[in-house]
Amino acid sequence: MSHKPYQGAAGGWAALASTAKHLLKSENVAKNLKNLLNTNQDHGFDCPGCAWGEKGHKATFRFCENGAKAVNWEASSKRVDASFFAQHSVQWLAKQSDYFLEYQGRLAEPVVFRPGSDHYQAISWDDAFKLIAEQLHQLASPDQAEFYTSGRASNEAAFLYQLFVRRYGTNNFPDCSNMCHEASGHALTASIGIGKGTVTIEDFELADAIFLFGQNPGTNHPRMLETLAHATQRGAKVLAFNNLKERGLERFANPQKPVEMLGGAASPTTSHYFTPKLGGDMAAVRGIVKTLLARHQQALRHGDSVFDQAFIEQHSQGLEAYLIDVEQTTWQHIEQQSGLSKAQLESVADIYQQSERVIIAWAMGITQHKHSVATINEITNLQLLFGQIGKEGAGVCPVRGHSNVQGDRTMGINEKPSAAFLKSIEDVFGFAPPSKPGHNVVQAIEAMLKGQSKVFIGLGGNLVAAAPDTTLSEQALANCELTVSIATKLNRTHVTPGKYSLILPCLGRTDVDIQAAGPQQVTVEDSFSMVHASAGLVDESADNMRSEPAIIAGMANAVLGTSPIDWLACVQDYANIRDYIEQTIPGFEHFNQRIQQPGGFYLGNSARRQEWNTATAKAQFISHPLPDDVLPAEVRALSDDRVLVLQTLRSHDQYNTTIYGFEDRYRGIVNERKILLINPKDIQALGFEEGALVDIETLWPDNVERKVSGFKLIAYEIPQGNAAAYFPEANPLVPLASKGDFSDTPTSKSVAIVLSASKQALIDTAQA
Repeated sequence: MSHKPYQGAAGGWAALASTAKHLLKSENVAKNLKNLLNTNQDHGFDCPGCAWGEKGHKATFRFCENGAKAVNWEASSKRVDASFFAQHSVQWLAKQSDYFLEYQGRLAEPVVFRPGSDHYQAISWDDAFKLIAEQLHQLASPDQAEFYTSGRASNEAAFLYQLFVRRYGTNNFPDCSNMCHEASGHALTASIGIGKGTVTIEDFELADAIFLFGQNPGTNHPRMLETLAHATQRGAKVLAFNNLKERGLERFANPQKPVEMLGGAASPTTSHYFTPKLGGDMAAVRGIVKTLLARHQQALRHGDSVFDQAFIEQHSQGLEAYLIDVEQTTWQHIEQQSGLSKAQLESVADIYQQSERVIIAWAMGITQHKHSVATINEITNLQLLFGQIGKEGAGVCPVRGHSNVQGDRTMGINEKPSAAFLKSIEDVFGFAPPSKPGHNVVQAIEAMLKGQSKVFIGLGGNLVAAAPDTTLSEQALANCELTVSIATKLNRTHVTPGKYSLILPCLGRTDVDIQAAGPQQVTVEDSFSMVHASAGLVDESADNMRSEPAIIAGMANAVLGTSPIDWLACVQDYANIRDYIEQTIPGFEHFNQRIQQPGGFYLGNSARRQEWNTATAKAQFISHPLPDDVLPAEVRALSDDRVLVLQTLRSHDQYNTTIYGFEDRYRGIVNERKILLINPKDIQALGFEEGALVDIETLWPDNVERKVSGFKLIAYEIPQGNAAAYFPEANPLVPLASKGDFSDTPTSKSVAIVLSASKQALIDTAQA
């Protein structure tokens, strides 16, 4: 068997051993030791991993195990150049694993794929930019091009990119945030007038209770574990609501604490742990509110109050309609959908009511459902009832993934830009940008499938591996006249070329970026709206790579000339770009000066100031009925077999689509990726045994077969009726048309599936 439950704490010696292993694997040990000691430090570079923020105090090292993996993975000494592509055809590369593709090393020179060839070949930068310009100029409309962005792009690159694209004439900005926290931005903007979290990292030091919904910090943002462990040590209640039991949400051995490391001790990261059903978090919060509402009504009869009446009356609107919905929701519905009992939710309500300051944080376990926006509105409603927005130690906190996904949106990477942002662009740059909404990720894939969009340019990322419905996503790119990927490493998208395809190698966070004015800094924004500088240390001047801002400027210059700015002159010194940002976007006054201060600077948050940028200038209670079922009725009706609800997730040796290795340590899984985590009672009810190989098929009413084969069943602590598998292996199961209400986010955490014995396993058994 490949599964042995993990008994240790998160972090600790195992994390240090894993860090050392990946350091040696990079084949760049001396340079990467220096890199790691400068990760997230003042005058160092921002970790290319997650967007968790830093405390102001000094620390010898500020990287976690997965941050170390990201640094070592990027700063590899191995190279992928024209000679590599001469040896390997695209057809052959497409048959290799995602791990194999990225493990080949850093992309070292620009290459082109042309019709009639099955190999990428070397191309000069000037000729690459000329090809892009030719293809864009041939389009009947700028809206026939898609401009994708990954959340690792810097503020400077993102701002230049959106300016280039809007001057070209479109708002087609499919972005990685469309697939993760789009629901957070939509819901929070509607509720409190800003699509960002209202807390700072210092608030976690003051909170009496911290509620965590749908997140696994131990794998996805491990630096959060120290924050949670410290909160529990000082007496705060930390309550986790997560579909799976995850070791990082139970206990943590801090590698920066010698006593814990030497003594084998560990600190708890949570005080209470609940495992709701997939998609049941909204019902759980509704149950908490229903309990507190009953207490509030009883208190009113005695001339008292449970809710913060002063806050509600001064700052909010829409309470009455919301409370009617709460009263009409039955406990039977709440318990059935959440998978938690009334008694459990009443105990949670006790803790919430007794806590003066409450933070509620969430991640993609909340945002990738059909009713994700409704769930986040429900969370925000709970916080508004008790005035938990706009005071220290309290607030809402969507925990972002990519290290600058929030900054990219601040810089204007948005297919639905605000009128105020467009007006600012016009005032500063002297042209009227397009106002028609552009395409998000799902819409872009649909447009490419239909042949309506013909050019795809990706600023970072790996769309094919990240997107849902893998077969359709591959077909969409293959339909294009031109695909362009700006990237550090070879990935799945590169081996799914259009008629023409370019791979343009860019510098990463760890690399020294030297322009005409000398070494450059870029900036990023973390989950707490802190903006800080980042400057790499590794000299890659021997290779033919360019920085992301320089590549964007080269494309823009080829397409637009010097309109509306002199692009090539601008990138000679990134301070020029920051001057433009300062003129265009509120909050960036004295940008170049403020990034020199240790820790960077805080952008501020209007809702934290209790300024509500909504249509009514009030915070809004937004009411939604609980869905009848997490799965639509027409989906369940497609099968008489036992239907499971699947979520896709990462392994511990993975960050987004990048797979560093094959050890999911905290779940006790080694050397396996085609696995299905499932409740042991479901294994028995389905007539299987643990370790059996199964084929997984999606239920979706479009007569398209979506199936993956040969997945191993692993018994796990997960509610009955639910299952989990890694992406990108399980992405073919996620229907492109299955998306969140209001957000269009793929529903990767609520996929209806049925299981059957693996056909290959049956063949092998028969042959034996």
